[in-house]
Amino acid sequence: MQLTVTGHHVEVTPPLRTYVEKKLERIGRHFDHVIDVHCVLTVEKLSQRAEATLRVSGNAIHADASDEDMYAAIDLLADKLDRCIKKHKEKRGDHHAADVRALRP
Repeated sequence: MQLTVTGHHVEVTPPLRTYVEKKLERIGRHFDHVIDVHCVLTVEKLSQRAEATLRVSGNAIHADASDEDMYAAIDLLADKLDRCIKKHKEKRGDHHAADVRALRP
């Protein structure tokens, strides 16, 4: 999984980049077919915003989160992406085989 972290009105420091990498490696444990992740960290007047786009085979998953603290926004983003990737993984599964077995006498 290739991770790109960029900042909009904020400098992406090494501790901030390391924190994002640590939080998003959980996604790689749940679903190993992630091609790349592009994360954008933005500072607005009173809120910090983190958004990310995951490219998986045949699909792109986007999520964003905002909070007063950048680290809290990254935590919220990681949770949202984790839920989205689990949902994508369930959709991708082959449910037809289970239906056929249930219909056999």
